This record gives sequence, C-alpha cells and structure tokens, in this order.
Amino acid sequence: MNAARGENDSLRVALLLLWELSGALLFPEYLKKTCIHAIMGNNRYHYIPAGGFDMAKQVHIRVDDAIYEELSEYSALSGQSMQDCLSVAIRQLLIKNKVETPCKEYSYTFIDLFAGIGGMRIAFERAGGHCVYSNEWNKYSQKTYFANFGEQPDGDITKVNAADIPDHDILVAGFPCQPFSIAGVSKKQSLGRATGFEDKTQGTLFFDVCRILKAKRPKAFMLENVKNLCSHDKGHTFKVIQESLAELNYKIFFRILDGKDYVPQHRERIVIIGFDMERYGKNVEFDFDLTLPEKAPVIRDILEPDVSDKYTLSDKLWAYLQNYAAKHKAAGNGFGYGIAPLDGISRTISARYYKDGSEILIAQKGKNPRRLTPRECARLQGFPDSFKIPVSDTQAYKQFGNSVVVPLMAEVAKLVVKKLEEMDSAMNSHKVEGMVG
Repeated sequence: MNAARGENDSLRVALLLLWELSGALLFPEYLKKTCIHAIMGNNRYHYIPAGGFDMAKQVHIRVDDAIYEELSEYSALSGQSMQDCLSVAIRQLLIKNKVETPCKEYSYTFIDLFAGIGGMRIAFERAGGHCVYSNEWNKYSQKTYFANFGEQPDGDITKVNAADIPDHDILVAGFPCQPFSIAGVSKKQSLGRATGFEDKTQGTLFFDVCRILKAKRPKAFMLENVKNLCSHDKGHTFKVIQESLAELNYKIFFRILDGKDYVPQHRERIVIIGFDMERYGKNVEFDFDLTLPEKAPVIRDILEPDVSDKYTLSDKLWAYLQNYAAKHKAAGNGFGYGIAPLDGISRTISARYYKDGSEILIAQKGKNPRRLTPRECARLQGFPDSFKIPVSDTQAYKQFGNSVVVPLMAEVAKLVVKKLEEMDSAMNSHKVEGMVG
C-alpha cells in the first residue's frame, strides 16, 4: 500500500514538472490542479515554480534539517527566495537528465553571455552556430530563455570560474554600459606601475567579458551595446574597452547599426567585432557589408488583428500624456508620446515601455490609443511568432525592450562566421602546403 502510494506520488511529481517544462500543452486539466506532497523529513517547504502558474499548482516538500539549513543558507547568499532556488534546481536537474540526441554538424560554437531572452542566440543559430553555454542573472529572463531553448542559463557571471566555461569559437555578449573607475589606475600610474584591463575594468561586468576572453581565447567575439557607449563618460568608457580588447590581442571593428531596415523601428546599437590576432595575425580585415531585405517592414506588418481593450490607454493616462507633451513642447523640448505611423517606423522601444507605452502608441478609431501587445513587441524586435512568452506583460515589455533586433544581428553573425570560414580555410591550406613542401 505505502509502496504503491510512493510510486503514485513520484509519478505525479514527474508529471507536474514535465507539465511546467512543456508549457502545459500536453497535460489534461485534472493534472494541472494536482497538489503534490513529497515527504522527505520533518521540514515542510511550500514550493510554487518561479513565475507562478495560471492556476494554483503547488508542491509541498518536507526535507531533512540539514538540507533545510543548506537551502536557507544558499537562499540568503544568492539573494533568491527558496522558491526560486528550488525552481532553478529542478529545471537544471531536468536538463541534466535529458536523453542526449545526436546533433547535426555545426560550423562554429559560441557562448551567450548577458543572454537576456536569447535574441543573440537566435542570430548565431541562424548563422549555423551551436550554443555551448549561456549566462543570464535575471530570473524572469531565465524563465523565457528556458521556455524557448530548454536550457537554464547560469546566474551571476561574476561568480563563474572562466575555466569551467566550455571551449568555444565565438564569444557573444550584450554587456551593460557601466563607467570605469580611474582610482585604481591613477594610483598605479603615480607609482610608475603598468596597468592592464584588470585594473581598468575591475568592478564592471565588462571585466568578466575580458577575463573569459583571456582564459578561453575564442577565435572571435561579438559585443552589442547602446549607441551612446561611444560618448559615455565623455568617451572614457569606450576608450577603456578598446584598450582592453587590444591588450588581449584582438583586432576590433565596430559600427553603429540601425535596425530600421529589418524591423519597423528606429533602433541604433553599436556592434563590436573582434578576431584573435594570435591565431590569424594582424592583417585581418572585416567589413559590415550587410545584406538588406528587398522591402523594409512597416508598423502595420506587425500588428495583431484582434487586440484586447486592456491595452487601450485609460482616459486619465491619455490626458496626462497629452498635457505632458504640451508642456514640454511649449518649453521647446521634444519630449512626449509617439503615435507610430502605420506605414512607417516607430521610435526605439525601451525597457520602460511597461510604464505607459508612451514612446510607441497605436491610434484607434473612436478610442484612446493603445500600447503594443507583447507579441507585437516581439515582432518589433524581429522575434519569430513561434517564440514563447511565458511571463507577465510587464516582464515581457522589459525583456523585449532590452533585447536586440534579431534579423540585424543574424546578418552580422553570418558575416562573422563567413570571415572565420575564410580565415580557417586559408590557415588549413597553408598547413597542407607546408606538409607537402
């Protein structure tokens, strides 16, 4: 009797976890309502998977005192709730226990740092690459990444040992823009000591990009950041970035690119490409010779046919936005809401879009204007309609506002891979000639 009940409980646990993993598409309604109790000791822990469910699905776990103490300590150290710690652990266990299927041959491998929801991953996969490692600290972005790629990204990059990261051909990173402190550099210079990227970049997340480049020496990298990186901190930030990458013996190429030819949005970002001079020499040349689509998309191309009234601005918010715009117009400023032209392009969507949607509004007949839906935001960034959005609207707006223009990055990725193929082919030819000679 007890053995049978234990097997039944185990089955229910497995079914519920698989239900979360598959997005609830394959499981009948009665399983979605199941409440599971796994008895493992004297401490009961009430577990609800991170991000919650559309209905009340819960797991109650009792663990030994020692396990409970370790869980509490890890929760405090990581700054995550026990619920989130358990959710991540379960997902990682499911990934680890997946049956490996033979994968096709890939031209190059890459790692996805500061991965967000995986826009850069999609770009490099379209270029024939294979992702061997991902890292993203935000738990909601991790949830979206997991839903779409079946992988749980590592958390805090500052705590990751570079030696533990798999070998790879290309490092991909959309690192945050942060000022570099000059205090440590100035002190060393006053003492007549040489300074390197460790001194210049310490305390920033770009430091972690550099230390991984130094430890793993990939053939190439592709970094993405906001357009203002060049002028940030009076140009000091970009100067340090260039010096640090040059110190690591990478030849860099950069350009500010606008996504408006690929999606109906004016979105300028700086892209920095680097190639390993220790491998390919100093005479590497690279050109941002992008292939443009025959027809540039417009706003009406991304709109959904039927949109809920919940996306329509309230009378109070619409009145506020109009008054705010009028006030700044009178003062000679250009601040205000933006009604997107249906046959044109929109302003840049940002992570603050969830607040009021004011930068990109859609006009409606006989109604106040409305925000874009999360799916429309995904399309505005060039994500395919197959891309899953498992989080709330608020989190989705933040995620797509922080993401990249996928088709633009895919074009750049193809150029990087093409260049690597050319240089690797030339190197192999020289080796063959040397062997023959």
